[in-house]
Amino acid sequence: MNYISTRGRAPALAFDDALLGGLAPDGGLYVPEQWPQFSAADIAALEGLSYAETATRIMAPFIGDSLPADDFAAMVEAVYGAESKIFADPVITPLVQLGDNEWLLELFHGPTLAFKDVALQLIGRLFDYVLEKRGGRVTIIGATSGDTGSAAIEACRDRNNIVIFMLHPKGRVSEVQRRQMTTVMADNVHNIAIEGTFDDCQALLKAAFGDTAFRDEMQLSAVNSINWARVMAQTVYYFVAAVALGAPRQSVAFSVPSGNFGNVFAGYVARQMGLDISRLIVATNSNDILARFFESGRYETATVTPTVSPSMDIQVSSNFERLLYDLYDRDGDAVSNLLGELADHGGFAVDDARLAQARALFTGYRLDDKATEETIAQLHRDNGMIIDPHTAIGVAAGRACHRDQAEPMVALGCAHPAKFPDVVARATGTLPALPPQLANLYDRPEACEVLPNDLSAVQDFIRTKGTVKASG
Repeated sequence: MNYISTRGRAPALAFDDALLGGLAPDGGLYVPEQWPQFSAADIAALEGLSYAETATRIMAPFIGDSLPADDFAAMVEAVYGAESKIFADPVITPLVQLGDNEWLLELFHGPTLAFKDVALQLIGRLFDYVLEKRGGRVTIIGATSGDTGSAAIEACRDRNNIVIFMLHPKGRVSEVQRRQMTTVMADNVHNIAIEGTFDDCQALLKAAFGDTAFRDEMQLSAVNSINWARVMAQTVYYFVAAVALGAPRQSVAFSVPSGNFGNVFAGYVARQMGLDISRLIVATNSNDILARFFESGRYETATVTPTVSPSMDIQVSSNFERLLYDLYDRDGDAVSNLLGELADHGGFAVDDARLAQARALFTGYRLDDKATEETIAQLHRDNGMIIDPHTAIGVAAGRACHRDQAEPMVALGCAHPAKFPDVVARATGTLPALPPQLANLYDRPEACEVLPNDLSAVQDFIRTKGTVKASG
């Protein structure tokens, strides 16, 4: 399996090279040259398998010959297997029924209480394995709107071959999210609070990768969902949930709280592989660039508005580029032109035919803060459940867009409610408690560097603190 850039101007890479590269040198995102295909019989054969066994089967075609099959299976087993203690629930991503044919897929049972753990716990091991084989080291730069940061840090902390720098928007993540990052006192972990928005953090990350000399000097890599391996690993739980609900005999719809479009794009990948997903609902907060696109065909940035669901306070969704690439028949020049319009004019539009193609699968839906809190309160009254605000947006969107009541609707539960205690307590009257492993989080010392929204300042800090230098 080779990987190509969505901008069409970078050489094709094998999986291990795409893993370490993160962002393609032409500024594009890596995607497989072709989507692996699973027949109905292949999907039916997943029934009764463990999460680890399913994950190995789903991801193996994406790995190709880059890693020995037994070694990859062992890594997957170490993360998701019966002997692993990484996830609090042995099912890894349990399904909880909310109502008639309405389900919640809980993705927050990992060490940092967010869905990012499901992929990143494996990604950390993949990085370590490949780097150990090559005798290399990398500097990872990440940008987070809240949850990726702590999950990536947890996956990469204390690893000999990795130095990680995580950028987050100062004052725009919850206190729990911030402390989960800034209280990790590992020598290879560095947190940076940027005076700006998540979009500013993401732009700095892409600019750092775009500086070829700096990229080579520091041997940069990425663990954001711009890294293909993240999307690959997230594809697994769509198969797991759908098979549990009757696939391939039964189609399934998913409602996905969406900011950077990576999680919902993993659902698109599962469908491209053969899973019968009838609808993917792109659930957004007031920062609704994605919902507006699926309504109008115009992708246009606006001011980022702080909300009670801060992980989705995004106006430039990086992974949307991967969908554009397929909508434009994998024409890298066409994608480059659209993104040039976005950079120069703040937006672009697709034609009616491509919008219709996108709408055949995707539906956009937005929810404001008031309705988000009302959904949290309603689920608590009706089911006795406490959910976080991002999950609430997915639940509300799923209920609003559930077209076929005979078909399962699955909302993705993205984070533990204790990560957002203020809004949850306001909505339910109950303060969600942190799990035991994080009970003393508010008492731990923090370490974080505040920097301006300036590429040179970020690069200078990374040079000062990073230890990875180009060989030779």
